[in-house]
Amino acid sequence: MNYRSTRNNSVSVTSAKAIAQGLSDEGGLFVPENLPKLSKEDILALCDKSYPERAFDVFKLFLTDFTDDEIRHCVNGAYKNSFDTENVSEISHLLTGTYILELWHGPTCAFKDMALQILPYLLTTSAKKTIDGKKIAILVATSGDTGKAALEGFKDVEGTNITVFYPEDGVSDMQKRQMTTQEGGNVNVCAVKGNFDDCQNGVKAIFTDAGLKAELDKMGVVFSSANSINWGRLSPQIVYYISAYASLIKNGEIEYGEKINIVVPTGNFGNILAAYYAKQMGIPVNKLICASNANNVLTDFINTGVYDRNRQFFTTVSPSMDILISSNLERLLYHLTDGNDATIADWFGKLSKEGKYSVTPEVLEKIKADFYAGCCDDAQTKAAIKEVFDSYSYLMDTHTAVAYKVYQDYKAETGDETKTIIASTANPYKFGAAVYDALGGETEGVDEFTIIENLEKLTGTTIPAPLAATKGKEIRFKGSVEKQEMPEVVLDFLKK
Repeated sequence: MNYRSTRNNSVSVTSAKAIAQGLSDEGGLFVPENLPKLSKEDILALCDKSYPERAFDVFKLFLTDFTDDEIRHCVNGAYKNSFDTENVSEISHLLTGTYILELWHGPTCAFKDMALQILPYLLTTSAKKTIDGKKIAILVATSGDTGKAALEGFKDVEGTNITVFYPEDGVSDMQKRQMTTQEGGNVNVCAVKGNFDDCQNGVKAIFTDAGLKAELDKMGVVFSSANSINWGRLSPQIVYYISAYASLIKNGEIEYGEKINIVVPTGNFGNILAAYYAKQMGIPVNKLICASNANNVLTDFINTGVYDRNRQFFTTVSPSMDILISSNLERLLYHLTDGNDATIADWFGKLSKEGKYSVTPEVLEKIKADFYAGCCDDAQTKAAIKEVFDSYSYLMDTHTAVAYKVYQDYKAETGDETKTIIASTANPYKFGAAVYDALGGETEGVDEFTIIENLEKLTGTTIPAPLAATKGKEIRFKGSVEKQEMPEVVLDFLKK
């Protein structure tokens, strides 16, 4: 299994090279040359296996240049002791035929742990195969959850250092506290005066800066990424959708072959793209429901075929989706154009220069065959949190609430009663102020720890230990920079 660049089909690299490098030299994303298929027997065989065993079986299809022992080392290191549940992810029943896939039982209480606990293992194993002897400088742009999960995953990992950029006013108080109190001698965190797209564009510019690469080469350092532009970040997300389907069969909720819907709150399109890959591999999926907040660029695109980031940017109560440039959409469009790298380079070149591109009617038809898209605002998000807690005593975070609301709209519009998984991407205590406010609590002028303590009392739920542990921790990383200063931040850290 080799990997091609979405913007240059002549590039073909091993999985180790794709993971170690992160991004192709011309700015394209790596995609598998073909998607492996899972037979009925393959899927049924997963039902009685543990999550690490399921992950091993899936990774074996994608990491063909890894030995079995190397893959086992990666999956066991990531999933055996780092999560607060033996199952790694949990499935909660909301109502008949509707399931919440809880992806936030890892050390940072967000779904990014599902991938970022294994990425350090994948990356260091890949590095030994491709860049042995060089250090890896990992760059991350985050809208909140990726940053902390990446910092925790790479903390004190030998041969690596990591710099995380986040929008100064674009993350929750708890997300900011998690990042700025991060321990580890190889970590660096920097706020950027701008939004997530500014952070993401800055990181991509650093990756493709030939002069900066040459300077790093003299230092014996190479860049890589922990964002979902890195195949090693995206591929672990495919695992949990395949695993969830196997779990529903095992639990008697569905029979093999029965189709499900999957609802995903997404901004960068990586999490729902992973569900698309699972479908292409053989998981019976009826509809992939893409849920957005007020930054509804994906909703408009899926409904019209026009991607236009020239619009107002909103800071919302679901900040991990406050994104106007959805990087992983490039991978989907590459597949839907049958690998037409020239078309992809043209569209994303227009996005960079003009902020807008349009796909062909044929591609739009393919998108609509698989995807439904909807969005909601902050008031609707908070109303969904209250509705679900009042009706089912289940506490959702603000991103899961967006998915729930959009799913309700989908059902009302289509009448579709297909059994449905809603991807739950974060523990509600990561967004305590918005969740407590949604339930009628007072938040004005109240500090974040008092808020989450009050939320605990009101709901009878429990503050996760990793979040409670941030109270009283020293703030290590302070201040902010302009977006054009990001390369200097990286170089200064590497020279220390």
